[in-house]
Amino acid sequence: MDFRAGRLSVKANVERTYEMDGLAIPPAAVRDQEAIELARVWVAERGLHCSIKVGMYAEGGVAREINAWGIILADLVQHLTDALSGEGFGSKAALLEALVDAFNEEISAPTSDRTGGEGAKVS
Repeated sequence: MDFRAGRLSVKANVERTYEMDGLAIPPAAVRDQEAIELARVWVAERGLHCSIKVGMYAEGGVAREINAWGIILADLVQHLTDALSGEGFGSKAALLEALVDAFNEEISAPTSDRTGGEGAKVS
């Protein structure tokens, strides 16, 4: 695999290599030999597709796992507001409020069905 920004080469099988529009791995994750990827999110076949690693915090019980994912999602939203603000879409505070409102709306009235299996459990 090529981990630079832009195209991502993925060997699907022995006969074919597909070029995918993947994101760069953050430099700190490349440097840290103990880095762990927690989630991938793709838009494919006209829908959202995710791979999620769950269970990293489960030894402390379900409450610890849920709390950890709440922190991860909140941190991700903060990174998103930073990126959107940096692109001139508005102030971080206004963007954060809009994203939280959109999140709550989607949770209460989903715009599409969600299907899928279990996340990738930590072994």
